[in-house]
Amino acid sequence: MNLKPAKIRSIIEGLLYLTGEEGLTLDQIGKVLPECTGQEITNLVEQMRKDYEENDESGLMIVDQPNGFRLTTKPFMADYAEKFAVIPKTAPLSQAALETVAIIAYKQPVSRIAIEEIRGVKSERALQTLMVKGLIKEVGRAEGSGRAILYGITPVFLDYFGLHDLSELPPLSEMMKHQNEQMDAYDLFYDHYKETINDL
Repeated sequence: MNLKPAKIRSIIEGLLYLTGEEGLTLDQIGKVLPECTGQEITNLVEQMRKDYEENDESGLMIVDQPNGFRLTTKPFMADYAEKFAVIPKTAPLSQAALETVAIIAYKQPVSRIAIEEIRGVKSERALQTLMVKGLIKEVGRAEGSGRAILYGITPVFLDYFGLHDLSELPPLSEMMKHQNEQMDAYDLFYDHYKETINDL
């Protein structure tokens, strides 16, 4: 298969979008595009990054992460994302998004991997939804290899749920040790805030 550079760029761009905050490593790109050398991939991504950076008509940019790259929004988008977050939404939070934001509220700062260990399923889409709604934000990086993104709730979360601070959340039992019991607790969170959640 002989792909033109423009087609390869579009494939990498699509993969960056699909992988979200997790991003792509050079090794992963190489496995999807075995006809390209590592240097060719690096050169293409570097050119893509430059093009995004210089394109004032795009709100996106490519940033480095360990051994790879991630597609994210440019810094100027922060103010607009905050304005968007407070616009009343007609669609309620999905069960996946609700479980995810409840875990973050009780466990913050928490990584995507830790969230998925509790939920037992992938959570990238739920995290993206919560980021767009402004209910969560990146609050740091975990120690160790990979430096996973850590998430926390935002003032928007408190406003939506009518809280002054997290101490007003329904209490989680200190004795809960099993995953199913934890998810029961997040169901209680849903019951407690059902009317508010349906307005999100």
